[in-house]
Amino acid sequence: MLENFPFYLSLILAIVLLIMLANKIKVAYPVLLVVAGLAISFIPGIPTLHIDPELIFFIFLPPLLYEAAWAVSWKEMWRWRRIITSFAFVVVFLSAMSVAFVANHFIPGFSLALGFLLGGIVSPPDAVSAGAILKFVKIPKRMSSILEGESLLNDASSLIIFRFALVAVATGQFVWQEAALSFSWMLVGGVGIGVLIGWVFMKIHKHLPTDVNTDIVLTILAPYIMYLSAEELHSSGVLAVVAGGLLLSNNRHLFLSSTSRLRGVNFWESFCFVLNGLVFMLIGLDLPEIVSGLEGVSISSAMGYGLLITAVLIVGRILSAYGAVVITLIASRFITVADNRNPGYKVPFILGWTGMRGVVSLAAALSIPVHLANGSPFPQRNLILFITFIVILVTLLLQGLTLPYLIRKIGIPNLDQTLPEEEVYHGIRKQLAQHALTHLRTNYSSQLKNQPMLQQMALKWESSGAIAGNELMAEECKVVYLDILNEQRLWLLNKNKEEVALDEDIVRKHLQFIDLEEEKLSFS
Repeated sequence: MLENFPFYLSLILAIVLLIMLANKIKVAYPVLLVVAGLAISFIPGIPTLHIDPELIFFIFLPPLLYEAAWAVSWKEMWRWRRIITSFAFVVVFLSAMSVAFVANHFIPGFSLALGFLLGGIVSPPDAVSAGAILKFVKIPKRMSSILEGESLLNDASSLIIFRFALVAVATGQFVWQEAALSFSWMLVGGVGIGVLIGWVFMKIHKHLPTDVNTDIVLTILAPYIMYLSAEELHSSGVLAVVAGGLLLSNNRHLFLSSTSRLRGVNFWESFCFVLNGLVFMLIGLDLPEIVSGLEGVSISSAMGYGLLITAVLIVGRILSAYGAVVITLIASRFITVADNRNPGYKVPFILGWTGMRGVVSLAAALSIPVHLANGSPFPQRNLILFITFIVILVTLLLQGLTLPYLIRKIGIPNLDQTLPEEEVYHGIRKQLAQHALTHLRTNYSSQLKNQPMLQQMALKWESSGAIAGNELMAEECKVVYLDILNEQRLWLLNKNKEEVALDEDIVRKHLQFIDLEEEKLSFS
């Protein structure tokens, strides 16, 4: 370990430089990191890396899921819940089933159970890759919300399929009744455990004398405890982290101070930046070990199988996207849907093309045991590993590099809102100023008459809607201003709940600005 420590430091430095390069040339950094890892692995003298799947599942996956749950909008997830659940569960299951039948028919020695095992591994798209690519192009809010919501749930559904298929291969049998009960417990138990642990952490933050540092440490512990608790109880650790993370995220203003919220965001962005970079670099670095274990099948044949499975996944996801639109339009005649307008052919195609695979697929493939319970080698393990790597590599390169071009070329119509985002932002800013002014005049009329600073604040709110500065503010003015900031925060949170169509990202920008104003009070 220690003799390779300089190599690991160099690896992190290389990741930082490559991500800087990716941002400069406007290429998604997962694509560049996988290719770079692949190139580095062929350099003579480079240490061979053995990726422990538990390292990814238990160290990388919980914090990455937790950070994603904090970043996503629960309101948007609920608004698009039908299409999100269809993509996260139905489409994943259909993808796994398609891969199972194709693998069983075209790959020698692949049983249907092995096909479902492979399908469960490669069926979930990778959220990090899509997010890294989409930051270079502008897409409608509804599309990004659907992709973010899907990414939180599809890992859980694919890993459930993977577990059942693994049991079927290992035991040679599949009992539907037991599978149904186990599936139900994974769903219900995972969500329940996550919500329970999230509630406990919320009470700890709220009632114990925590400070900024302890708050951040607790946010690091929370996803690991949620994940490990659920896994120990044979439930879904992924769903536990997602459910607990959503609960805490949706109530962050009730138990975290403004300072903890601001510094926590900075910490988690840096932390997940390093984790994501390491994961994608390790995917490329692991190829030599995967190829060395490939026995009984030629490289060309294995590559052919990998390209076949990749094609099945790409075509299947695109067809599923169009199918989801058709089903939604039909269902809108009988039930209320989020939007019954026909999005045309462009939106489903782009949703279907955002199917890059990544860390979860590789971790699941690596977690296949080397031997069965009777001591015999696990059938087709090395070939499954190789096919998984090909799927990850091809989808990242093919879809990852072409997705920005396709979005710009096709020109996706924006069905979300008629007003530009900047206009909506400034409109809310003026409403906030008016609300603050009304609160100040109603509750602090005597202070307003006697304090020049409060009078200046009122004039600024009247003229421009800007939040006033707090330089050299008297202590009495600070108390009043802090109360006004809290009132503005409550007004924003209520407005976000009441107006379904309001973009929560705009609300969060205002909330962050209010947190910054509150933070500045402590230094003035």
